[in-house]
Amino acid sequence: MTAPLIGLTTYREVAAWGVWQQRADLLPTQYAAAVEETGGVPVLLPPVTPAAAAEAVVARLDGLVVSGGADVDPERYAEAPHPRTTGWRPDRDAWEVALLDAAEAAGLPVLGVCRGMQVMAVRSGGALDQHLPDLVDHERHSPGGDEFGAIEVTTTPGTRVAALLGDRLSVNCHHHQSVRTHPGFEATAHASDGTVEAIELSHQGQGDRFCIGVQWHPETAADVGLLAGLVRAAAAYAATYAGSR
Repeated sequence: MTAPLIGLTTYREVAAWGVWQQRADLLPTQYAAAVEETGGVPVLLPPVTPAAAAEAVVARLDGLVVSGGADVDPERYAEAPHPRTTGWRPDRDAWEVALLDAAEAAGLPVLGVCRGMQVMAVRSGGALDQHLPDLVDHERHSPGGDEFGAIEVTTTPGTRVAALLGDRLSVNCHHHQSVRTHPGFEATAHASDGTVEAIELSHQGQGDRFCIGVQWHPETAADVGLLAGLVRAAAAYAATYAGSR
């Protein structure tokens, strides 16, 4: 069986390498490496205009990862920006929402990572708490700089997240925002301070589609159970549609 193609959304930032410093489409290698290690083939998806191109892209994929990155534009959930909400990327917001629209229409398996979970929630009509330390009175979810916070997460019994990861696990987080509301999704993991750390698609009327968002970074961990689950779902999706694409 051909390995499933997994699309990975990318950053578009000024970057430096060799003698060059210019705008680049990039993503930490850990994402692609984790997809490879779990049996998939990674395909990088930089922001594209017009967003209608998302349908053509999704038609060629077997799974989608909406990656981490900058804050989501608060205008998308009708709120003014908090003083700590900065650097949002309207081009990336539009592209990833278009990809999620196309993925839903096609029944494509999806995993949202950190910002990716937030984009999923906002696209569904939800909203974010723009600065989590205002609510929990600590910064362990994002200690600053390039460090991850070590957070203990408890999953909800009977959910797909629990089946993939077990009852409890320690995860690597780097987020100063959190999901407040998430229509159409069930909260399936929480930190001890009550922060929603995972959501998955409600099965009411949605069948058994793999559609999960997590606030942590599974690509950084030795246990890539979530990515392995996505790749298995993508392989099943590819087998279902073999010969029709």
